[in-house]
Amino acid sequence: MQIVCNEATIRERADMRRSVSLRQGTIAYSEQGSGEPIVFVHGLLVDGRLWRKVIPPLAESHRCIAPDWPLGAHRTPLSPGAERSPRGVAHLIADFLEELKLERVTIVANDTGGAISQILASERPERIGALVLTNCDCLENFLPPVFRPLQWLAHLPGAYALIAQLTRSARLRRSPLGFGMLTMHPIDDELTASWTAPMRERAVRSDVLRTLKAISSRDTLAAAAALGERPLPTLLAWAPEDRIFTLRFAERLAAMIPGTRLEQIPGSRAFVPEDQPERLAELIAGFVAETRGAIATQA
Repeated sequence: MQIVCNEATIRERADMRRSVSLRQGTIAYSEQGSGEPIVFVHGLLVDGRLWRKVIPPLAESHRCIAPDWPLGAHRTPLSPGAERSPRGVAHLIADFLEELKLERVTIVANDTGGAISQILASERPERIGALVLTNCDCLENFLPPVFRPLQWLAHLPGAYALIAQLTRSARLRRSPLGFGMLTMHPIDDELTASWTAPMRERAVRSDVLRTLKAISSRDTLAAAAALGERPLPTLLAWAPEDRIFTLRFAERLAAMIPGTRLEQIPGSRAFVPEDQPERLAELIAGFVAETRGAIATQA
């Protein structure tokens, strides 16, 4: 089955936009389907549309919720005083699940969102039934070396205001300095333009700069250790050809969390939802069914 994200799909998604007000601020999200809940967590400088090719087949039998988390491509800044560290965003996600009264949620995450989801699952697991991680930060690889300049630049006044202006260039966004190293094939220019545009707003930049400055591998190392002691059903759906979040980190994480399943997805780089959406959707659906079946057997 081929899944195509065209203008009609994007317009349909816009019609399903909703929002929820939390103490930290307003979170916009899209929702499709009904059934077992799946909540998607993207990483820095993208939004919930990262999952636009994965959700349609899953929404046939699952309730798919794709929020725009406050990680740089969001359009509504957080409230003053909101905690913007990765741990703060993890607790924001937990509050989101609570506000929507979701239970036994499968969290599906990518990139920085994977690190945040590990923190979430280790510190606020009460509404989480299972965890699916595609290529993402974990253990001491938070941030990966190639992305560490993003954190260094966050401490340089004016740097991100300049970066936000430079990303008006489609050529730069397609290059390795933009999104070029994250996928096998270029992402649609209109989409990447909409991802980078919010960074031109000072308040949005402030949100993501505080997140970047607070990133520390201490959080991901602690999360992995906690999940090793109190494991959740976990699937690692990993692209072995990705040179940023390499397979060896997935193998180590799988060895630390009892019962974790590691599935390799060839033909992709870091953005597995972009390069291999059909295979990823298939693995998620199968894993959710297996997890629910195991719960029913135990009951």
